[in-house]
Amino acid sequence: MTAGVGVAAMAVLAAGYPAQAADKKWVLVAHEGFDRPLRVDGKPWRLDPQGPKSPWNVGPFDDDGEAWTKMSGPLFQRQLRTLNVFRKRVAFGTEGWLTAEVAAVDKDKDGRPDSRPGLSTASLPGGQKAARISEPSWDAGVLIRPTRPLPEHYRVEMTLRGIDFGGKRNGTFDYNGRHNGYTKEACKTRYPWTFQGALPGKTRCQYPDVTRENGFYYMTILDYATPAPHGNPGIHFRRKVIMDGYYSDDERWKDAATCNPKTRKMYRTFDGTFNGVNALFPRGDKFREAANNNISNEYYAKTSCGNASMDRRYGPGGKFEGHLTSAEIRPELMPKASYRFAIERDRTGYTLEMSGPFLHVGQATLRVHHDFVEDGRPIWHYNQKADEYDGRFDRKLVHKGPAGTYTTEHAWPKGSAYPDSFIIGDPHLNYYEGQAYVDDIRLYVPKGEK
Repeated sequence: MTAGVGVAAMAVLAAGYPAQAADKKWVLVAHEGFDRPLRVDGKPWRLDPQGPKSPWNVGPFDDDGEAWTKMSGPLFQRQLRTLNVFRKRVAFGTEGWLTAEVAAVDKDKDGRPDSRPGLSTASLPGGQKAARISEPSWDAGVLIRPTRPLPEHYRVEMTLRGIDFGGKRNGTFDYNGRHNGYTKEACKTRYPWTFQGALPGKTRCQYPDVTRENGFYYMTILDYATPAPHGNPGIHFRRKVIMDGYYSDDERWKDAATCNPKTRKMYRTFDGTFNGVNALFPRGDKFREAANNNISNEYYAKTSCGNASMDRRYGPGGKFEGHLTSAEIRPELMPKASYRFAIERDRTGYTLEMSGPFLHVGQATLRVHHDFVEDGRPIWHYNQKADEYDGRFDRKLVHKGPAGTYTTEHAWPKGSAYPDSFIIGDPHLNYYEGQAYVDDIRLYVPKGEK
């Protein structure tokens, strides 16, 4: 459904960063400014043993999860045995309140990762310190997350000082010897993780190419305590609210739209710079059955150009389909300029906020709120406690693959509970490549709840 266009959909506030950080209702309880050297890259790699005893196991949609085997038969396990995954889990910050999760694939099984992703301290041109997320190869991932789940009510924010994870620069995807942020070697594919499991008759290099799709998670909330990089389908089942960048000129997004916050009118994403920010609420009542085999939720977007449920056409005359992106950042302005991304959880729902010099509108703060259940539409797995949810949106989901099916008997049962944990970076082991500079991660709670 397409809601009416209105300012209430996403507030466009005055120029400059929000007053939220100084607002009397918030109390700062944790802060990382990256002034002290990070000790992540020097830590040793650990081989992920896979299976239920792995410290990184996350159930049936894990890297070696039961779901993929049921959908693929023995082919998936054979393909998975062609590689290893090495990992690091390193706590840092005051009292270790943050954790770096770093992972890389070892495709030739020579006992070491094929690339060297990492998180390190970097100096910006003005001398200011920041954290550099470095991912030189697509078959790796780097995340920053909280060491412990977030409190019941909170505001978490980070400042972005620079990004090079794809998108256009000066009107082209080809720059600095790369295409869409990827180096130009052959055989950069999704192998072995797809939404249907293994692909019969396909070798590693015959799997779908990934270089038309790059991206970065600015700030996203997942529904479990220990997020880490995994094969990309699994995370689509774990997101509560999303602020990310997805930079793709794939033909399936040819009718997607981006909002111009100044005119409050949508334009074709393909007519922009491919540097948009998605502010999305995964729906707990609808799933992408055809495209993603019931593994990915449908999304609901709110922007200053209007609201859209992206399971159908939207916008004036129903001319758009696919993502509705909230605004476009301008990477060329960083680090002199910066962007702040924040998520708040209060007693009613979630608020997504982004601030910075956006294309078309200039310096602005964009905020959008969605109740836990709004107009009968629930945010997926919003409840941190069992008594916050009565089971009304529970359902069976059937996931079909080339060799069989896997069934999620209860996708959201009564008595379930899902902690909030944020991620910043790249959670995919078979997608995304580049680097970003992150600064000033802050956690606030409402006054009186410290």
